[in-house]
Amino acid sequence: MATELTATVRGRNLITGLPGSVEVSSIEIREAISASVKIIIDTIRDALDEVPPELVSDLLDSGICLAGGGSQILGLVPRLAEELNLRVWIADDPMTCVARGAGIVLENLDLYEKFLVDLDRPSN
Repeated sequence: MATELTATVRGRNLITGLPGSVEVSSIEIREAISASVKIIIDTIRDALDEVPPELVSDLLDSGICLAGGGSQILGLVPRLAEELNLRVWIADDPMTCVARGAGIVLENLDLYEKFLVDLDRPSN
């Protein structure tokens, strides 16, 4: 990231129990979330390994779309694009599209049920 940012975070100090504030830098935030970002990258790689060969060209053409709050992490899009060698873009209105999509699935469960993952059932 070219310009390092800082933000003041306010809340309750867990040691003293009193209200307090602390200034954090984008460097500190990046370090704090680096393991989670690595998990995201590894999970996407695992999913891409499962893509049928006939869909790979579509992925190369269109890339992958990020949705939800995580898509708003500064620097995530270029990092994913570099790590995955794919075009990465953010959905329109990413903060609500996940909820809207879940609503569409629930309203049309008979159509989408075969695509849902059963976490209680062992995977093949």
